[in-house]
Amino acid sequence: MATDLGVQLARRGHQVHFISYDLPFRLTMEYDEHIFFHPVSVTTYPLFKFPPYSLALAARMAEVVERQELDVLHVHYAIPHATCAILARLIAEDSEVKVITTLHGTDITYVGSDPSFFRITKFSIEESDAVTAVSEWLRDRTLEEFQTDCEIHRIYNFVDPKRFKPRPCDRSRFSRADEKIVMHISNFRPVKRVGDVVAVFDLINERVPSRLVLVGEGPEISVADRVIKERGLSDRVEFLGEQDLIEDIVPCADLVLLPSEYESFGLAALEAMACGVPVVASRSGGLVELIEDGVTGFLAGVGDVQTMADRGVEAFTNPDVARRIGAQARESVVQRFNPGPIVSQYEELYESLV
Repeated sequence: MATDLGVQLARRGHQVHFISYDLPFRLTMEYDEHIFFHPVSVTTYPLFKFPPYSLALAARMAEVVERQELDVLHVHYAIPHATCAILARLIAEDSEVKVITTLHGTDITYVGSDPSFFRITKFSIEESDAVTAVSEWLRDRTLEEFQTDCEIHRIYNFVDPKRFKPRPCDRSRFSRADEKIVMHISNFRPVKRVGDVVAVFDLINERVPSRLVLVGEGPEISVADRVIKERGLSDRVEFLGEQDLIEDIVPCADLVLLPSEYESFGLAALEAMACGVPVVASRSGGLVELIEDGVTGFLAGVGDVQTMADRGVEAFTNPDVARRIGAQARESVVQRFNPGPIVSQYEELYESLV
């Protein structure tokens, strides 16, 4: 998301500098004279048990701020990036650089709520010159969690509908012609409820022959594998691992399934909607801000695997419903979540500070 924002800003003529431990994948796809990349090098010292990445990052930030005379440091996630940016602002000489922090979710719901990180997360939020959150839900959760009067601007994530769109797909690599494809895309953390993914798929497959395609890697991938084997579904599931070109895979799906405990936004859902693929998701977190139940997708209570399966079967057995939901989902993305107006919101925020 940060890479796509930077690319969009560069297309508008801004000079954009990426500071990271590795070159973002999206930057390898095209050259732009307005984009620069600054790698962060970490040296291992015998004195330290772990390499001091955060300190190296702060030092690199300060160096780039001074040399390039940056107006803004826009950091994504409070921990550690906002903390590093605030330190870099102190280090950089003769600089009035502004720090904008975007909260994406896990920095608040997981890292920030850990007692050992609570105070530094709160400090990093309050010391930022501006703070944004990717959903109303995340903004409200942050204000409640940290009891802060800091102003937090809600700026949604976006997706490029020219890149994520319905397109022909070779479905034969995943399923037979008479089978439907259910897809789940995530980082396979516990909050994604991968056991529910398998349970919903099992219920759907009992009524409509289907295949499950799992995209991504994470700590719960072994849980998914175990549940799949316990249910005797191994021959009906494909593990794709991490994939860069998601826009080439999602259009193959007949249904994207996201039964998460919550999503701070739900970018995987948005990408599927842009591709015209119906989404079945939990009625929780930021997902309710993306999906209108029965209009642009389907929502069900967290853990309600039966209702989720019923909605999936409805989409599979009623082509008119699937087409209507898919078309309305894409139209919602084009109208509400395309880059133009959302990137403009960030531009206006930068300009208000500098």
